[in-house]
Amino acid sequence: MAADIKSIARRTYEELLPKADLNGLAEVIHPDCISHETPPGTGSRPQGLEGTRQTALWLNRVFSDLRWDIHKLIAEGDTVAVFSTLTGRHTGELMGLTSTNRPVAFRQMAFIRFQDGKGIEFWAVRDDLSLMRQLGALPQPGQ
Repeated sequence: MAADIKSIARRTYEELLPKADLNGLAEVIHPDCISHETPPGTGSRPQGLEGTRQTALWLNRVFSDLRWDIHKLIAEGDTVAVFSTLTGRHTGELMGLTSTNRPVAFRQMAFIRFQDGKGIEFWAVRDDLSLMRQLGALPQPGQ
């Protein structure tokens, strides 16, 4: 099972989310998926597969050339931990900040619990401070 859920997590980050592949997401996200975090600036979004689809579309509006580089995947039982770096170019509005066209790279740690081969529960922590500094919304350290 560990190899299977790791493969599904990798496919989700490396293939489906960067392309906002809504049909592909239906293959890997449980219809009743619960996200324990909501991306900043998105307001409330539905839970379940529809919420994940909306997040994928939102990410692709905010960042062009979207990519996740996975540094580590660890599976234990029904849960996968994913340590990754999201890269892209800021080409859409983010938390009130208009497009800067700046390249960005920030880290994320996520946990995905699986049921019946699909992600059913999701937690994540992103380095939003680094992202905001890269976009010029916050001063760099020491400034």
